[in-house]
Amino acid sequence: MHAAYIEQLGPAEVIRYGELPAPRPGPSEVLVAVEVVSVNHVDTFVRSGAWSTPLDFPFVIGRDLVGTVLGAGPAVAHRFAPGDRVWCNSLGHDGRQGAAADQVVVPADRLYPLPDGVEPEDAVALAHPAVTAYLALFDQGGITAGDTVLVGGAAGNVGSALVTLAAHAGARVIATSSPRDHAYVRGLGAAEVLDYNHPDLPGAIRELAPDGVDIHVDTSGRNDLETAVDLLAGRGRIVLLAGLRTRPVLPVGPLYLKDCSVRGFAISHATAGRLAVAAAHVGKLMAAGLLRPRATEVLPLSAAAEAHRLLDEGKVTGKLVLRTGA
Repeated sequence: MHAAYIEQLGPAEVIRYGELPAPRPGPSEVLVAVEVVSVNHVDTFVRSGAWSTPLDFPFVIGRDLVGTVLGAGPAVAHRFAPGDRVWCNSLGHDGRQGAAADQVVVPADRLYPLPDGVEPEDAVALAHPAVTAYLALFDQGGITAGDTVLVGGAAGNVGSALVTLAAHAGARVIATSSPRDHAYVRGLGAAEVLDYNHPDLPGAIRELAPDGVDIHVDTSGRNDLETAVDLLAGRGRIVLLAGLRTRPVLPVGPLYLKDCSVRGFAISHATAGRLAVAAAHVGKLMAAGLLRPRATEVLPLSAAAEAHRLLDEGKVTGKLVLRTGA
């Protein structure tokens, strides 16, 4: 089979495209013919070694896929039949080979049905950001209807999913974005949208939420905790999900005097059970047409190294998707 893989950690140029032996499923695994694979920032962290995770060389890169079941191990054959359309968002780390190949094996508890009517490119583009948003809001943020949620960087992949999921959960969403994206973000369900370059952004947020915000999520990774804590309501929650190298100042006194908390999480540490719950929720919203990627660019799998280079250089808007067999 053809695959995009690495034989050592390093820059995008270490990615190779060529033939590797086709995998065979174990008793609780499913063999999938891959159609499309997405490219995420976390994939570049694994490839470069910026985020250390167990892997064996040659290592197939990539985390998310949409494909078709070819066969299943005896322990899970009753759950998956050849021809089933499926998706996955947790390969390529923690000892699992990646998704960027003609065929992959997926643990059955990490494989989900593709909703009818959802395009493969859309599903794979949403797989990582939408599940990340779900875990941020529901697992870490404890969102409930009536909460006020502040989403920083709301026009991006994760940010737009946060707005959509929070609004659908009955929260009031205050979002920040570039002015050119304000109409788009409002269309996702944000009640208020502010320019993230506003000369007094904290003041503008306080005017909109004089009692404070219940959940604060900043997708930019700047992690200005001094400002964030000041904006929180009593028992408010800050959820950190980006900014690998940031070292912000934490105002401990105001944080605990308001009974607030800071929660950090990485989707890579989510259990298979929590990922399955998130995937079911995301799948329903995709099927209903409420979750859609804003823009995708499709490249052949053979262009994986170029895709990683573009992401490393900050030249990607929207989502990059790689197609096998092209």
